[in-house]
Amino acid sequence: MSKMPRDSKDILPKGSPAARLDAIDRKLLGALAEDASLSYAALAERLHLSAPALHERVKRLRRDGVIKGTVAVLDGPSIGRPLLAFVHVDTTSWAVTRQLLALKAFPEVEEIHTVTGESAMLLKVRTADTRGLEHLLERIHAMEGFKGTRSYIALSTYLERGPGAEDPLATGGTDP
Repeated sequence: MSKMPRDSKDILPKGSPAARLDAIDRKLLGALAEDASLSYAALAERLHLSAPALHERVKRLRRDGVIKGTVAVLDGPSIGRPLLAFVHVDTTSWAVTRQLLALKAFPEVEEIHTVTGESAMLLKVRTADTRGLEHLLERIHAMEGFKGTRSYIALSTYLERGPGAEDPLATGGTDP
C-alpha cells in the first residue's frame, strides 16, 4: 500500500463544512435543482417569500458555496456524444494523482474522482462512439504513471442527478 505524499494538500480538493440550512433554504435548493431557469419572482411565490428576500437567500447560498453555479444540463446524444462510459484508472502511485489534473483538458471527461478499491480514480466520460472511447483511452495510457484502465459502457440511464437538498435527519441519514 503506497502512502500519500506529504504535499497532498495541493492535490486533494478543498472540503468545506456543511452549511446551516433551514427548511426554506432546502425547498429553494430543491426547486433550483429541479429547474434553475425559474425567475426569482416565481421562486418567491412558490416559497411564500418576497422576491428581495429570496434574492438575498440565493446570494448567501452562492457566497457560502452551497450553490456552486448555474448550468444547462446537456443531453449527450443530442450533442453528438451518445456513448456514456465509466473508466476505472489504475496508477503506479498516489503521486500520479497530480497528473490526474491534466485529464481536465480532455473534453470527453465529465467527472474525475479519486476512489477507494482496486482503482485509484474513476472517470465519467462521453464520446461519439467506441472509437472515440478507444482514442481517449490511448491518450490516458500515454500519460506517465498510468498502468491500466477498465471501462464500463452504460447501456441505459434511468437517473442522473446531483445531491438532493433534503435534510439528512429528516430522511434517516446522519447529521454532518
